[in-house]
Amino acid sequence: MSHDIFEVIILVARPAAGKSEIIDYLKRMAPEERRARFHVGQFSEIDDFPMLWTWFEEDAILTQMGHPRLHTTPDGYFRHPWLWHLLIRRICLEYDKQVRDAPGYHRQHTIIIEFARGSEHGGFAAAFEHLSEAVLQRAAILYLNVSFEESLRKNRTRFNPNRADSILEHGLPDAKLERLYRDNDWAELTAADPDYLTINGQRVPYAVFENEDDVTTGRGEALGRRLEAALKRLWALRQAR
Repeated sequence: MSHDIFEVIILVARPAAGKSEIIDYLKRMAPEERRARFHVGQFSEIDDFPMLWTWFEEDAILTQMGHPRLHTTPDGYFRHPWLWHLLIRRICLEYDKQVRDAPGYHRQHTIIIEFARGSEHGGFAAAFEHLSEAVLQRAAILYLNVSFEESLRKNRTRFNPNRADSILEHGLPDAKLERLYRDNDWAELTAADPDYLTINGQRVPYAVFENEDDVTTGRGEALGRRLEAALKRLWALRQAR
């Protein structure tokens, strides 16, 4: 186990809550400061958005070719609800591939896993159940808390139709965002314990980053201070586990 950095941070929230903006902020920071202030080492991210976007692109190509779609419906929903859980398993597979060829990988590296889930497709409770033991043993969870209304506002603001595949500029139509993400099970999931979630027998620490006032868009020091406080708390819980 590394002595001064997180091994795995699971960064979760509603869409457009600020997850990718936090990752972008950390990327731009000097490595020494990032490690000292945030307990984040050299890092890579695993985000399920590029995975699911590939499915939409492939299905569009198959439609052009006159073949059946594999993953999604013509109106942009998954054909099967278990595909959401497949994405979590894919994330864990990507994690395994990143660490397998580098002994002592986590002495220097933090992996940030990013995804959003709503109650319509099982919520965070169902998603967490599909995380691998290797990930859960090393994980700490940071949840960005915004209301559905704030998620909707930022989703509209960030969307660039010319870069719909972009991590920082993708968006959903209002109706789809409401169907998939209006209801959220985070409060219910964390009601029993203010510090830890028990997932598949593993005790996983969590902390909450409040972002209703949107300190993430500006990437400024207000973001830095709040992130530092949240990760300091999360680090203490991780060490106490």
